[in-house]
Amino acid sequence: MTALANIAPLKLDRTRQSAPQVFEALRELIVSVQLEPGTVLQRAELAEHFGISQTPIRDALLRLGEEQLIDIFPQHATVVSRIDLTAALQAHFLRRAIELEILATLCELPDAAHRELMQRLNMHLAVQEAALNPLDVPELALADQAFHQEMYEAARVGPLWALVRRQSGHVDRLRRLNLPVDGKPRAIVRDHHAIVEAIARKDAQAAQQALRRHLAGTLAFVEDIGQRFPQWIV
Repeated sequence: MTALANIAPLKLDRTRQSAPQVFEALRELIVSVQLEPGTVLQRAELAEHFGISQTPIRDALLRLGEEQLIDIFPQHATVVSRIDLTAALQAHFLRRAIELEILATLCELPDAAHRELMQRLNMHLAVQEAALNPLDVPELALADQAFHQEMYEAARVGPLWALVRRQSGHVDRLRRLNLPVDGKPRAIVRDHHAIVEAIARKDAQAAQQALRRHLAGTLAFVEDIGQRFPQWIV
């Protein structure tokens, strides 16, 4: 299969370099499971589609290769990779370790900063609730990321969010495959409510327990995901 049938038209921002925009667009298509493993990414075809030269396409594909989201076979083909469970588990370990410490930090914020954080987190929860009825999976996934990124920013470790995102392509694909399962979207938002309620009380231990439960949700169903999508997982 080729990629173009699955790629929506993208209007490039001419004030920015092309390669990062192509990378972001293709990465989102892969992580949101719109591009399946084995999908062929042809440089000439992509260059024609985006209306740019092959050089930024090559640079974007190299970045995707560094994140192991594509497999590059020189002189042969470039294809979307299958989900690597080892990489997913490592990314999960990294994110859990960082976010547990972030929660401890947030529960120690001065009162004024704490109040401002609670307002922002509750705004994120409102967006997530709106995405549940009717269910909008892409919107909920974006709101989920924004919720977690907010906590990184509040703890003043915002650059670590970019690090986590770079490592999380495989585990994010598992989450997107599992997200439409009955009850899963509501469970995500329920976990977020529990985290926010614990932060509101400045109860770091309760917040960390809620986070552990939240992040473990998808990995607990890896076997089931593998049975439903055997062609997706290594």
